[in-house]
Amino acid sequence: MKETRYGIGVDVPLPYERALERTVEELKKEGFGVLTTIDVKATLKQKLDVDFRNYAILGACNPSLAHRAFETELEIGLLLPCNVIVYEVEPNRSAVSAMAPIATMGMIGGGPALKDVARDAEARLRRALTAITASV
Repeated sequence: MKETRYGIGVDVPLPYERALERTVEELKKEGFGVLTTIDVKATLKQKLDVDFRNYAILGACNPSLAHRAFETELEIGLLLPCNVIVYEVEPNRSAVSAMAPIATMGMIGGGPALKDVARDAEARLRRALTAITASV
């Protein structure tokens, strides 16, 4: 698993469309629904008439985790849902990354209850990312 200051991710030997499907499937198994999907390639083409690689931003949300977070910090909605990206690295190879909830929550501090939600969310996202790679 690759990590940045604000994200966690994996590279998978799958074509973009299949990686996108697998990502949604594995997020669902961890209790996340995809509320929004932004097709970055299509949006950039339409708005700027530029070509870009296949790239999607998924707005994933786990309702029970979101509820726990709202009960702890009402303004947490600014950081929800969890963004997950899927993009084509090259034909038959894609990258899938998710925001790292623990790092993101670190921006606002928060008490122990909010940190527990962040740990739970990150554990679920890590399991989903690992499962995407396990099937190939």
